[in-house]
Amino acid sequence: MQVQPDLVSLDTLRQQLAAVLPDENLSLGIPPACYADAGLLALEQRAVFQQGWIALGRVDRWPGEGDYSALEIGRVPLIVVRNKSGELKAFANSCRHRGSQILTGDGNCKKIKCPFHWWTYDLDGRLKVYSRMENAIDFNPDEFGLVEFPLLVRDGFAFISFEDEPPSIDAWLADFTTYHEPWELDRWKVTRVREFEVQCNWKTFIEVFNEYYHLPMVHPDSINWLYPEPDAVDAVSGQFTTQFGATEGAAALLEDTQQYALPAAQGLQGRTAKGTRYTWIYPNLTFALSQDSMWMYQAFPLSADRCWITQTISFPAESVALGDFDERARHYCERIDAALAEDLPFLQQQQVGLNSKFARQGRFAALEPSVGKFAYWYAQQLLQHLA
Repeated sequence: MQVQPDLVSLDTLRQQLAAVLPDENLSLGIPPACYADAGLLALEQRAVFQQGWIALGRVDRWPGEGDYSALEIGRVPLIVVRNKSGELKAFANSCRHRGSQILTGDGNCKKIKCPFHWWTYDLDGRLKVYSRMENAIDFNPDEFGLVEFPLLVRDGFAFISFEDEPPSIDAWLADFTTYHEPWELDRWKVTRVREFEVQCNWKTFIEVFNEYYHLPMVHPDSINWLYPEPDAVDAVSGQFTTQFGATEGAAALLEDTQQYALPAAQGLQGRTAKGTRYTWIYPNLTFALSQDSMWMYQAFPLSADRCWITQTISFPAESVALGDFDERARHYCERIDAALAEDLPFLQQQQVGLNSKFARQGRFAALEPSVGKFAYWYAQQLLQHLA
């Protein structure tokens, strides 16, 4: 694939990507141009977002028939919708008449109706309304349904692929379930979805969520006290990285609101009932799974230096059923938003530095192993498309 980077030559980029090694203790970081170069964005979209499986989020974000979201992943606008049979479907958000975007935002619909010429599809993507087509010789509406993408569900997460013959999802995720099964994630419920734009590259947003290194500098008075030294990063075989760490209290509450802590999820025992597992499903979904709550972020590139963020907060079903759940959950949201508000200025400041043509590859500290694991995975995706 031909790309026209602005900050580096292709030969330099290949050399820099080759210096990103599987052992983060020996490796350089992702080349700064990959965070700032508009000319590399098309390569990244194809190499990272249009290959393999991409996590759409929690399946119960769309609980009822006709619940939908209009998303954009890898420069592909798409519709995620639950059909009448209760299945989650994913379609290209492009009308089969003249290509118009059909739906925007989130909502509920009984049918998928294009606002331009009113071509209308059912919730399985079949074309049902197509007025004034009597002059179109041999027109067969069965051949003009919405383009559908493979969509599979694992552990309460929905995954989509843009490939005609995607790899096995079980091979792609490999031992993901093994590390997360104590939480019985199929029973967890989404209680909040928040979306917003951030002035930084999508990768930097996910990276800061997966390293302990910045906690005493960025969060000295809010959440730093919660986190002792974490366990080593787990040696996984799937397209993800994960790391567990004990916490001093409920990880999703500030120190002065610990009295609002919800019970640990049913079935959790030992250390899993007193800590948090941080997981990054490549390329762009990450979540913190604590004993009583899960907060998740998805980052989608808008440009090299801007991204669209979806924040999702979930709790075990038995906690959601408690009579005082809403009041207690409010304190969880306040803590998560407080930490985010502290991160954002640093992410935007980091982007200013990354935008410089004089920015250079760095090294990984002891508390950044998950960031290093992703860096190697990412570099390999780009190198395959630059070969």
